[in-house]
Amino acid sequence: MNGTQTQDTVIVVGSGPTGLLLAGDLAVAGVPVTLLEKRPHGISNLSRALVLHARTLEQLDARGLADELEAMGRPLDRLRLFARLDVDLGKLPSRYNHVLVLPQYEVERVLERRAIAAGVDFRYESEVTGLTQDADGVTLEVRGPGGESSTRRAAYAVGADGLHSPVRKAIGLPFPGKSAIRSLVLADVKLAEKPASVLTVNAAGDAFAFIAPFADGYYRVIGWNRAHDVPDSEPLDLEEVKEITRLALGRDYGMHDARWMSRFHSDERQAPAYRVGRVFLAGDAAHVHTPAGGQGMNTGLQDAVNLSWKLVAAVNGRAPEGLLDTYQSERHPIGKAVLRSSGGIVRLAMVKRPWSRAGRAVLASFIGAARPVRDKVMGKLTGIGYSYPAPKGAHRLAGHRAPDIALKEGRLYEVLRGGEFVLIVPEGTDAEYGAGRAVVTHWTSGRRTTVLVRPDGYVAWAADEADAGAVRAALGEWGAAA
Repeated sequence: MNGTQTQDTVIVVGSGPTGLLLAGDLAVAGVPVTLLEKRPHGISNLSRALVLHARTLEQLDARGLADELEAMGRPLDRLRLFARLDVDLGKLPSRYNHVLVLPQYEVERVLERRAIAAGVDFRYESEVTGLTQDADGVTLEVRGPGGESSTRRAAYAVGADGLHSPVRKAIGLPFPGKSAIRSLVLADVKLAEKPASVLTVNAAGDAFAFIAPFADGYYRVIGWNRAHDVPDSEPLDLEEVKEITRLALGRDYGMHDARWMSRFHSDERQAPAYRVGRVFLAGDAAHVHTPAGGQGMNTGLQDAVNLSWKLVAAVNGRAPEGLLDTYQSERHPIGKAVLRSSGGIVRLAMVKRPWSRAGRAVLASFIGAARPVRDKVMGKLTGIGYSYPAPKGAHRLAGHRAPDIALKEGRLYEVLRGGEFVLIVPEGTDAEYGAGRAVVTHWTSGRRTTVLVRPDGYVAWAADEADAGAVRAALGEWGAAA
């Protein structure tokens, strides 16, 4: 070690979607942030994630990024699962009432450009080899591009460095779980025949296959053959991908010109804690699950959204006591729920016995016919149905996602682009509240409810009839007072 040490405010490790969004949020808020990435600079076009769900798009809208991503991707407003469950996403109570098919590398390009413009200090070919922390900060040992070693010191560090996270290992956290599916195959190909549906998915016998289009003419194919369980290292050719697709879908659509093929296994794992002292985990470093439902990248991005504003408040000395701990209490249960739901979809898709398939058909029919159940399933899949714990006795809105309400000053998610709390008040009452750091907005109607919305688009506090003292107390409790 050469003895050099650099002082940072926050260090983010890992330049995938989660790390890029988190680092960008911090830099936009004026927090000095360094992003360490083991790989050389350059975003690979070989990525596994390929969809953005409604809640993620809402939160990207709050950063002024959703319109650009929408223009690049392909919206899908219907899902058909298990041949019997036809879900109309057009009925979602969101501005983004669809799934946006867009490969991860396109999302990363947009997030990287934002992070660079905001002033994130990118350090590529920088591998974390050790980490220690004390009451005042975190020290990371880093191996640089030429193999030289140095240390970096920061107030906080975030490991967004994936399944094999060195940060998670350095803070001594296990990653319990198991491999849910072995020998999944994945390929980006061109098709001679266009599928009848935008998204094609089915399971038959021992085989499962999924096909979805990219905007550039290629299609993503994911497949699995239970009868061909081989190690990830086993060579993969296009003929195997075609065979799996024929078994599951009845045809291979004339696949050709594969630009990428990969064999991998899908794990279900979750760290027991997302925070240890001044170190946090986010994205795949904190949780991994099967690709079913396309929730992996989305869950990581929502981790970043939840954590970023809390770190900003802590760095600026205005975080209420215990605020950083709410990252664990809010995001860990959701990570666990995603683990269950994605695993459940895979297990339903791959049931083998005739009576199990009959049970699956009955369940799919029931979900399709029972609107409350269907809405709940779609709410969890798209993220808009999740809420965070609220204190006992809190208003019924507390902890829930704030929809994109039309306000006199514009849409709520446009107002949230400033990165601050938003206080929605009845007309003519804002002057007496002394809103402090919150942006004051007004209902377009005569509604009398006062609502304080967090920077991540969830309701912090609300009251049907609020006096100035109650509003000032709520602002102080959340660190939004002047």
